[in-house]
Amino acid sequence: MIEFADDSLARNTYFDPSHHLPAAKLLPGEYFVTPNKMLLVTVLGSCVAACIRDASNGMGGMNHFMLPDGQSQGRGGAPARYGMFAMEVLINSLLKMGARRQYFEAKVFGGGNVMRSLNHSHVGKRNADFVLEFLEVEKIPVRAQDLEGVYPRKVYYFPHEGRVLVKKLRSVNNTVFEREADYGHRITTLERGGEIELFG
Repeated sequence: MIEFADDSLARNTYFDPSHHLPAAKLLPGEYFVTPNKMLLVTVLGSCVAACIRDASNGMGGMNHFMLPDGQSQGRGGAPARYGMFAMEVLINSLLKMGARRQYFEAKVFGGGNVMRSLNHSHVGKRNADFVLEFLEVEKIPVRAQDLEGVYPRKVYYFPHEGRVLVKKLRSVNNTVFEREADYGHRITTLERGGEIELFG
């Protein structure tokens, strides 16, 4: 039985003076949805972020997730449960907010080959492949993507207008890697223990 102990809603909100907007910062394992004019921000290494919005009214959201360090691939594999949950919680939260699925569009980012400890399992590529496969099966069009590569990325998403700014981080402090490594270790440990718990 799969149990999710945390709704993983990002709680780090602030005012971004550069863009003059309220903003939410997402950490690994989190998501955020909004009907308002906001900025959603995250930094990605091996993780992936899916940005989905209702193009008719600007309601939108973002998630930030990683598959566990296992070899199962595709929607049917056990590690894919994490990606499935991350995508479904984002989509369902948008629908509950009043977004309409027929107007959904997506932009996806991340999946870089940036964590040496996970290079052997190609987790960045598996994350990138998973999110594209999921969106294809769900018939949600992908309007833009920046996946894989060797650099972390900082992503700024403006769901009310569908705009995204992506900055490749050619020099970055270790915080990004530490957060993803800790998150990857926790979900891999839980996966091997046979129970799923997502952290906010």
